[in-house]
Amino acid sequence: MTHDNGGPRWGVLGTGGIAHSFLEGLRASSSSRAVAVGSRTLERAEEFADAWDVPGRYGSYEELAHSPDVDVVYIATPHPWHQEAALLCLKAGKHVLVEKPMAMNALQVSQMVEAARDNDRFLMEAMWTRYLPLYRRVRDLVADGALGEVGWISAEFGFNAPYDPDHRLFNADLGGGALLDLGVYPLALASHFLGELTVVGATRELSPDRMVDVQTTVLLRGQNGGTASVSCASRRTLPNRAVLAGSRGWIEMPTFWAGTEAVLHRDGHEPEPLHEPFRANGYEFEADEVARCLAAGERQSPDMPWAESLHLARLMDQVRDVGGLVYSAPTVKAVPLG
Repeated sequence: MTHDNGGPRWGVLGTGGIAHSFLEGLRASSSSRAVAVGSRTLERAEEFADAWDVPGRYGSYEELAHSPDVDVVYIATPHPWHQEAALLCLKAGKHVLVEKPMAMNALQVSQMVEAARDNDRFLMEAMWTRYLPLYRRVRDLVADGALGEVGWISAEFGFNAPYDPDHRLFNADLGGGALLDLGVYPLALASHFLGELTVVGATRELSPDRMVDVQTTVLLRGQNGGTASVSCASRRTLPNRAVLAGSRGWIEMPTFWAGTEAVLHRDGHEPEPLHEPFRANGYEFEADEVARCLAAGERQSPDMPWAESLHLARLMDQVRDVGGLVYSAPTVKAVPLG
């Protein structure tokens, strides 16, 4: 079933800050609307639903997953609960968009993928950056040879947050750490433009209680020999930009994970500013992609397929293994996608 405008009817699982951001973007999507919200308590669900004029309110995730009024569920919980919520919704027959990182490790991602396949449901990691107009334009420029062969990438995402061991960013039980929360963005950028990546080395700075990373830098090699250096930090402000360099020029993308501006530098030419605005806050574009995939009967997005989410999860497993950083969700080898 779909909403009367022909698009999917969304349920939102979780009521944190990222859920509010997604609803702001969804309002700018003409193909979809939110019809229900589920939280751990009915009070939280009603508060969120009142703020966004959402008619359906459920005091448990199970009720939302089994609602006949919902076609696709956006999972907005902290990442330690992504797998459990995704499996619940997929087995209940719902399509799923799950916030990044898709799960705590590659094993969990592979289990989510298997559930999507077994239940013939759509599943996508909410790597919203890949659907932004600026990112798509940069991707097309690279594909058209504007930079020649891309062989070097540098990308950083970091800010200085006050240290609080109970805050989601610094609490291991809540999936804290710079790598999982922020590092997935530059890793995904490098993977997109350099192909399958190999971790050459990694270094990190740990939180005062030594439970999570507050800064991580990773050196990577792409499948065609290109290299990337990516960094993330939760206790230090970084340059917050990405640079893609090739044999004919380079592109600089400030705030690459959420950007609307970039500069193209072609050898022998003046710099070319690029500008691609949002309709709302940028989340509308990933919602549009989900609606497009569902209308086409696709079970994964070609721009963020299951294999890519598994690849990123495996990379982060490897980076954590370098320093023995272990979460309560074990890091083990994932089953093959088959």
